[in-house]
Amino acid sequence: MNETMVTVVGNVATKPDFRETERGASVRFRLASNVRRYDREQGMWVDGTTSFYTVWASRSLAHNLTASVGVGEPVIVHGRLRVVESEREGQRWTHATIDAATVGHDLTRGTSAWVRVAAARAEAPMGAASPVPTG
Repeated sequence: MNETMVTVVGNVATKPDFRETERGASVRFRLASNVRRYDREQGMWVDGTTSFYTVWASRSLAHNLTASVGVGEPVIVHGRLRVVESEREGQRWTHATIDAATVGHDLTRGTSAWVRVAAARAEAPMGAASPVPTG
């Protein structure tokens, strides 16, 4: 079966919700992505419709994302697109979900400092809080 892989650029709209379960670590957050276009009549860039996606990440990506990403930050998400249809209170809903393979800060809009997880854990003194949640 073919999978639809997408790359979406946007802003983190909700605080990442981290969970540790018997199946391992997972995190989810909402991603807001705006279409921008240049309006020649107004002579300026204008925002179009905002699309919202629920982004899911698991295992080490879940840990690293939780430690690195906050609300309002610009990110790039690459992963499997899933369109989920459901019914609530008699109304049909359609949700766009991305199972993330990778997530990173959008460096066209700022800078970021990268730290290798193994190095960060090794540098933390015994008993000190690790900069990356451990599972």
